[in-house]
Amino acid sequence: MALERGSISYRVRPAVDTPAGALVLMHGRGADELDLAPLLDLLDPDERLVGLLPRGPLALPPGGAHWYVVREIGYPDAPTFLETFADASAWLDAALAEAGVGSERTVLGGFSQGAVMSYSLGLAAARPRPAAILAMSGFVPRVDGFELDPESGAGLPVSISHGTHDPVIGVEWGRDARERLESAGAAVSYREDPVGHQIAPGAIAQARTVLEAALFPS
Repeated sequence: MALERGSISYRVRPAVDTPAGALVLMHGRGADELDLAPLLDLLDPDERLVGLLPRGPLALPPGGAHWYVVREIGYPDAPTFLETFADASAWLDAALAEAGVGSERTVLGGFSQGAVMSYSLGLAAARPRPAAILAMSGFVPRVDGFELDPESGAGLPVSISHGTHDPVIGVEWGRDARERLESAGAAVSYREDPVGHQIAPGAIAQARTVLEAALFPS
């Protein structure tokens, strides 16, 4: 189901019954909201969660959708990032309210720029804490005028995965995220795979384990 709210277009995969939570997956630079759709079935095969797939609001060269302008890896362009963050925050709050799901039952995930946005929406000082974060091949952003809340990381389940041969966002950014979040007290699951800028099967398996433990503990 394709929908639009403000500057954010998105798709919804309904749960088979009353949603037990929500899984939000955000695509990487130059892709679109359908890029991570296959992960919904891999991470939530029983369709217990409502799946939300937003599209980055910016159309930039070389094409596709973007969340912010890239000027330097690790340091998103402040004007475009801050505007997108505000729009994405408003979209997420409204979409979750419509689905009847609280932030405490919401898992935020993404790849590349989408991982940056999942960190941002999950760790910002002004945002409610999610159930977990699933970050694939991204980084925790440093942006003037954007404040992270270190306390929000205490006990937060986070899956971080990165390719050791990533030529786009080097693996050192995954290691930096692990260090920063572990220092904040997050429950980090971390893995590296011998791949480039892509999602390895082991990364999906780890993300699913973190999601299951966060939302459906045995």
